[in-house]
Amino acid sequence: MFTSGPARPFLLSEPPYNPGKVTRIAVRREFQELSRSTGGGRRSLVRFRDWVLALPRYPKRVALIVLDLFLLATVLWTALWVRYGAPFVPPDALAVALLVAGPVLSVAILWHLGIYRLVTRFIGHRGNTQILAGMGLSVLIWALLLFMVGQYGIPRSVIISYGVIGAGVIVLSRTLIRLLLDSSGTFSADAGPGQARTVTLIYGADQHGIALLRAIRKARDRHVVGFIDSSPNLWRQYVSDLKVYAPDRIARLIEREQVREVLIALPGDRRQERRRVLQELEHFPVSVKILPTYEDVTSGQVSLNSLRAVEVGDILGRDAVTPNRELMDRFTVGKSILVTGAGGSIGSELVRQLAVRTPRRLVLVDISESALYSIELEIRRLLAGQPEPPEVKVVLGSAGDQNLMDETIVENGIEVIYHAAAYKHVPIVEMNPFAGLENNVFATAVAAQSARKHGVERFVLVSSDKAVRPTNIMGASKRLAELILQAEALGGDGATVFTMVRFGNVLESSGSVVPLFREQIRRGGPVTVTHPEATRFFMSIPEAAGLVIQAGAMAKGGEVFVLHMGEQVRIDDLARLMIRLANLEVRDVSNPDGDIEIAYVGLRPGEKLYEELLIGGGTHTETTEHPRIFKSDEPCRTRSELYHELGLLKQAMEIRDRSAVQAILTRTVEGYRSSREDNVLERDALHNVRPQTLH
Repeated sequence: MFTSGPARPFLLSEPPYNPGKVTRIAVRREFQELSRSTGGGRRSLVRFRDWVLALPRYPKRVALIVLDLFLLATVLWTALWVRYGAPFVPPDALAVALLVAGPVLSVAILWHLGIYRLVTRFIGHRGNTQILAGMGLSVLIWALLLFMVGQYGIPRSVIISYGVIGAGVIVLSRTLIRLLLDSSGTFSADAGPGQARTVTLIYGADQHGIALLRAIRKARDRHVVGFIDSSPNLWRQYVSDLKVYAPDRIARLIEREQVREVLIALPGDRRQERRRVLQELEHFPVSVKILPTYEDVTSGQVSLNSLRAVEVGDILGRDAVTPNRELMDRFTVGKSILVTGAGGSIGSELVRQLAVRTPRRLVLVDISESALYSIELEIRRLLAGQPEPPEVKVVLGSAGDQNLMDETIVENGIEVIYHAAAYKHVPIVEMNPFAGLENNVFATAVAAQSARKHGVERFVLVSSDKAVRPTNIMGASKRLAELILQAEALGGDGATVFTMVRFGNVLESSGSVVPLFREQIRRGGPVTVTHPEATRFFMSIPEAAGLVIQAGAMAKGGEVFVLHMGEQVRIDDLARLMIRLANLEVRDVSNPDGDIEIAYVGLRPGEKLYEELLIGGGTHTETTEHPRIFKSDEPCRTRSELYHELGLLKQAMEIRDRSAVQAILTRTVEGYRSSREDNVLERDALHNVRPQTLH
């Protein structure tokens, strides 16, 4: 996937660029305003707009030609009517031919000048100037033709009126079309005197790219030589005076135009394309920056200073799926919600996303005072200025404190619980099994029993892919937590819906390798990788938290929801990628003069080469309302049987009997095998295991 040879580095943050003052990018949204004001007609207008945009280029050009012929003929006939004071009727065929020649000549000249090759949404001042020039030239030719045949009843005032009004009508028609299609014109700005400009390409020729171009032209520090876009309908056309090229022209353009910078202006739903583009650009000596989301651009919150360097998530990421608003709101709006582990990576993101769904109350529980303080401060800032913000309460303590949980649930009328509190660092939990089991297993049991006792509507456990056939205490503890919720769902009265959501690693979390690698690179290396073939699932924290909320809303009770994690990523590839993103090269046998060495340190206690998402081999997996959330019906134990085993586990923990703990976990958790038993056999076996995915 990635190589470590001495290829030219992927330049991401060349310092000579200084955008100057902050320039806000604002895209006018006239069509949306018009749509809102027309009430029930909004959907029809949107559908019509989308249908027009989806048409191939040639039908669009034919439609514009027909429209222009109709408008110009109407202008000419109206001018004759006004001049004579009555509808004008041509006396013979020659008069008809001379009248028809006017609009036909105008359209022909406009075609020759390239007006119909311009993208109407982004026609700009250049297009309007060409329309005026074309109309002027066509009127001159038509006038000469009329004078040659003796004007034939067509006054000079009509010829002049036709040229002036016709040009105005054509320009006005383009403006109205532009407004309808939700875009706007642009302007040109030259660089200030003596100001050096960076030769730049923009990848993406839709609203994102045109908004970025307008900001660049205001800042005057870059010289944009063209657009690149993957849509064949835009190739060889002009957008805001700049030609649009196909992606396979990038190499030639960079060489011919001496391009020093490529700006990526693609929306979130084209992340797969962005990933491919970034990988292709690795081999060129250009700086690459990315424009943030279009929602930020259109709200005016982003300036050119917000163009950022490429990050790991941009290349490992995938196309965003718009959250299902109905699922997001189903058990959040107007609810009193409690989040345990609210200061952690996933817990804090859950709090952020829940806070903006207008709950009635948001209760944050965490055992870490500093983490609780940070997330409370952030949420209060986030909610500042909202007309009816939810009540935010913080509770310092453990989710395993029975009295605390009972008191918190009753006092705040809790209706929904998201249980994200857990120890997740595999080697640390392996070295501290009693603390890990206490927090991950018994705190879950306490929270679930409190929820059932006080009639909480919904209890959602944040689980892990390490719960599937675990080789470590952390994974076994998370599977036991799942079994607790399954048993509560099976043995309860149904008043509380218990469910769990299982997914893999999240980028930039506190236990992720990404922050570790970044720090090691900053220190000059080496970057430590456990095994060259080790792979993991990765997902962004915001996507994971959003899917947890949506999965929890679909629960009926006892299901294991599994998030679609995409393809597994080799940790070795990730390390090499991060080194290149830092403008450095990997130092190895093939490149001894490189900057950063990669050291393979071996699998740590409890780790395995591959992670899995499903216990039952995927035979009982079903789709759901969301394309990236699957439901798995997995084996479970009865409430009495499970709690008997938990009682034995508690006794073994109290006397610190590790052997007894291992024996209980082995017979209780499906597929559990301690890494201490035979690390070598475990590694060899895993080399031949294909990871279970959702396809």
